[in-house]
Amino acid sequence: MTRRAVVIGAGHYLPERIVENAEFEASLDTSDEWIRSRSGIERRHFAADGETTSQMATRAAQAALKSAGRTAEDVDAIVLATSTADLTFPSAATMVQSQLGMTSGFAFDVQAVCAGFVYALANANALIASGQAERVLVIGAETFSRIMDWTDRSTCVLFGDGAGAVLLEAQEGTGSSDDRGILATDLNSDGRYRDLLYVDGGVATQNTGHLRMQGNQVFRHAVEKLAATAHTALDRAGVDAEDVDWIVPHQANIRIIQGTAKKMGLPMDKVVVTVQDHGNTSAASIPLALSVGVERGQIKPGDLLVTEAIGGGLAWGAVVLRW
Repeated sequence: MTRRAVVIGAGHYLPERIVENAEFEASLDTSDEWIRSRSGIERRHFAADGETTSQMATRAAQAALKSAGRTAEDVDAIVLATSTADLTFPSAATMVQSQLGMTSGFAFDVQAVCAGFVYALANANALIASGQAERVLVIGAETFSRIMDWTDRSTCVLFGDGAGAVLLEAQEGTGSSDDRGILATDLNSDGRYRDLLYVDGGVATQNTGHLRMQGNQVFRHAVEKLAATAHTALDRAGVDAEDVDWIVPHQANIRIIQGTAKKMGLPMDKVVVTVQDHGNTSAASIPLALSVGVERGQIKPGDLLVTEAIGGGLAWGAVVLRW
């Protein structure tokens, strides 16, 4: 028998404020058509004044717990992927732990930017596989609107805020690819490309800073690396691309999503797409898409999923799981 980390619940939270592309036309040399044609984004959500990453993460976690029929008392650990934690420390995960009313277990943040949720899933899977935990909340949450340069039309129109979460539970499997749960993971990074996507602030500069991106270079790396990491994870899981029911990719840009699907030899009708409504929510985008995919009736129990992401670092990776 093989100990598997199985998703038993998913949920998400989006801030109330919806920002349509047209809102940017008043302050930037841009248009709804320009943004849509280059990214596929039509709108995004922005956090309200005073609304924090940990608060949004808590709302998503509560939704995931409700869908799983579990309470915070059933959770052993929280792994929260974010690049926009409320404070330098303590971790946003411990803040979520407190807001959920958890007085036991442990919580920590994972920082791999847009690849953060994939990294968090891999860490949570290892915790469960090793017997360290029975149930782990895995959350992605971001308030990227707080690190935007609102004069830079190439970046500020692309990002949004939100949170998504899944609850993983230890279950026994046969060790075959027919098992439910996480079947394989693949993680990568290459710090030589750190200048392609970064924030020019932090402890060293003593200010929060703004997001900076060389979009064309990131795009060039993204399609190649995302397809490669997905195939590596599929190989490790012992399944083929044609066995995949759904790709649930990082929702950064519709052209990257389309290019990756094509490179994997899969049609777009096998891809869960939410980028048009959420923009790029970094570490929150995959769990948001998973939760929305379930709500839409796309993702069903037993479906084989591959999820992949790339972000600043560069850091990238993929997870193969059966829902």
